Amino acid sequence: MIASVARLVRDVGLAEELAQDALVAALEHWPGAGVPDNPGAWLMTTAKRRALDKLRQDALHARKHEELGADLEALQVHVVPDFVDALAAAEADDIGDDLLRLVFTACHPVLSTEGRVALTLRVVGGLTTDEIARAFLVPEATVAQRIVRAKKTLDAGKVPFEVPGASERATRLASVLEVIYLVFNEGYSATAGDDWMRPALCDEALRLGRVLAGLMADESEVHGLVALMEIQASRNHARVDSGGRPVLLLEQDRSRWDPLLIRRGLVALARCEGLGGTRGAYALQAALAACHARARTAEATDWPRIAALYGTLAEVAPSPIVELNRAVAVAMAFGPQAGLAIADALRDEPSLARYHLLPSVRGDLLAKLGRGDEARAEFARAAEMTRNTRERELLLARAGAEDGS
Repeated sequence: MIASVARLVRDVGLAEELAQDALVAALEHWPGAGVPDNPGAWLMTTAKRRALDKLRQDALHARKHEELGADLEALQVHVVPDFVDALAAAEADDIGDDLLRLVFTACHPVLSTEGRVALTLRVVGGLTTDEIARAFLVPEATVAQRIVRAKKTLDAGKVPFEVPGASERATRLASVLEVIYLVFNEGYSATAGDDWMRPALCDEALRLGRVLAGLMADESEVHGLVALMEIQASRNHARVDSGGRPVLLLEQDRSRWDPLLIRRGLVALARCEGLGGTRGAYALQAALAACHARARTAEATDWPRIAALYGTLAEVAPSPIVELNRAVAVAMAFGPQAGLAIADALRDEPSLARYHLLPSVRGDLLAKLGRGDEARAEFARAAEMTRNTRERELLLARAGAEDGS
């Protein structure tokens, strides 16, 4: 609804309010009249009508000395030219997808990179401020301030939410890719709740990525991101057991990995590399995922290559999380002690102070070294940090397995 209404009013804050008004109207109307056959269409129509009412009111204020004709056509043509202009602009752009269009418009260059990504994830991705904070390893209050500041900046600058022309999209592409990537990640490993994954978010991010790849076919990193998501999504059915419990990568039944998504991912990766994008951050992550996808068994995984790729990724896009992942790969390739040395170097990293995967990785490496008491303590600490129920159960089970070691 927000995406569709924003095309008309060209103001994401106003579009958000109008969509909320439509939901309030439903709460007031449906208990007495009953839920309509197509609730989504009812909500969309209500939101658009409210948008038109708002445009009419604005037109009245701007043209208080003019008389309004009763004929709707006259109203649209003579009284609400802004509305007609909005429709014409919407028809003129070639994005062809309301949600992706809103991602591009919300990632406006007047905002800081952090502000535009936080705002877009909140409004478009539907992520909570807490989920966004976990993704960026910053306090929740920091994200909330970024979102408020972003909205105020747009309002103060009277920035119209218009679809950028093809020549301007490249300047917003990095933020758009980051938003899609973070939405996919939240679906792939849910920050909180009772479920290990949120597949609907994965599906929507993948859909947006595919649309974007068609729109910007010459951008290597677009294909790199699509390749990464396709290959990662191929594992979804194998990542949980029949009871919804997590199944770790090395324990997954690879016959349940989706071969079609793997093929699509490898094709997208080849397209990315053909455009010269081998050292892009998403291309490197896709290459990592491809190493797993090409291994018929966990034992056949080319861990030295994965460790080398993580080393390159750490140069291209350095971050504590990349370094933690490199620790796992190095441990698999060269032994747990080598990996533990890298993980231990991250123990004083402020951004990882409440990041549950650091003690989780350390616990796994300590267990492999036969240091059961230390491993148990790390798994218990990780379980205390996570707010995902399924993940907590897994970590507590691993802690329990180290009793008596």
